[in-house]
Amino acid sequence: MPSDNEFTRILQWPGYRVFRHEIDEKNKTLDLWVRRKRGNRKLECSGCGRKFRDAHDCRERAVRDLPWSEFRTAVHIEVYRVRCPDCGVKVEKVPLLPSKAPFSKRFEDAVGQACESAAVRQVARRFGLSESTVRGIDLRYLERWAATRRAPPLRQIGVDELYRGKNDKFLTVVSNLESGEPLWFGNERKKETLDEFFRTQLRSSQRKRIEACCVDMWTPFRLSIEDWVPGCRIVYDKFHILQHANDAVEEVRRAEFFRKGRKMRDVIKGKRWLLLSRWKNLARKQRGVLNRVFQLNRRVFKAYLLKESLEQLWDYRYEGAMVNYLQKWMDQLRWQRLPSFQKLADMLLKHLDGILNYCRTKVRFGVVEAINGNIRMLINRGRGYKNMRYLLLKAKRAAATNTEYVAFRQIRKAA
Repeated sequence: MPSDNEFTRILQWPGYRVFRHEIDEKNKTLDLWVRRKRGNRKLECSGCGRKFRDAHDCRERAVRDLPWSEFRTAVHIEVYRVRCPDCGVKVEKVPLLPSKAPFSKRFEDAVGQACESAAVRQVARRFGLSESTVRGIDLRYLERWAATRRAPPLRQIGVDELYRGKNDKFLTVVSNLESGEPLWFGNERKKETLDEFFRTQLRSSQRKRIEACCVDMWTPFRLSIEDWVPGCRIVYDKFHILQHANDAVEEVRRAEFFRKGRKMRDVIKGKRWLLLSRWKNLARKQRGVLNRVFQLNRRVFKAYLLKESLEQLWDYRYEGAMVNYLQKWMDQLRWQRLPSFQKLADMLLKHLDGILNYCRTKVRFGVVEAINGNIRMLINRGRGYKNMRYLLLKAKRAAATNTEYVAFRQIRKAA
């Protein structure tokens, strides 16, 4: 049987020693009683951090620690209370016990690290805890991580909305484009929502340092940015503009579907996702299907070419070259009888300054979509989040650790 000194060396709790232990081999449990070492007598008030030598009283507290092999370990620690002249009678601050929950810090760290790569239900089954307890531990673990982390500089921000369903509607997501992490969540997608972020989350000096903001063409976001950050350049998101181009292609496809006769409808029917995909991402067989559609329908072919060529607009570094290319692109719309693309061209001219700002200030367009993808995966894996602070910290941790969430699709075997 190991001695108390050997248990102290194995436990590795700085400043504490084991003075008693009990092992239950039948139930696979290990109980350790620890107290402060002789040189560890300074007590710290948990309220103000003031140091004391004398204790008001002492109580025993049992917490769960990391398991020892197959034995579930419980540590019974002597916790003192001090009489602080400012805070009154307070429990001492123990770094090994980060909260009032009956768990040690390293046990909570182990649970929090497990939650980074597994769902809460799996972690709860692994550690023998309830799902609500695991969520609470994970939240405290993330709060401690965020408190000790230095915030990265904020010079470029991205603003986008995330659709959450019929009940919750939209979630406004503000992100740091340089560090690639979310900064703030807000309900709805109104001007007042973004106003709250600038008013409550940023100081005046921080707002002045913002150089560029990547947004879609949603007017309330633009008005809020112009009010709070007048010196910031608004850059319209490339992927949202291309989404409007995809919508224009879809309108052309629908119009041709109803305009053609019953025999010709089968040629266009079921080709929606092929028309919305980029040519370079299609397989050889899929390209052959699209080529047969293009041979039989000239309007669909022209709409697809216009959509594909519009992406080259962001390859130019100079404003004049970008304007010239956009003018040539719009010249191709003459006599084509494509009203949806004519509306798209009018929209591009209306927001031309925000498009040209990409030449003046380069931003990373894909960051916003990547963050939204991680948030959607977190929501799906967690089956929803009621605590938006918890979801924000999870998304920040995923971005800081470069965690990628992969969605697996179950393949059913043929009978």
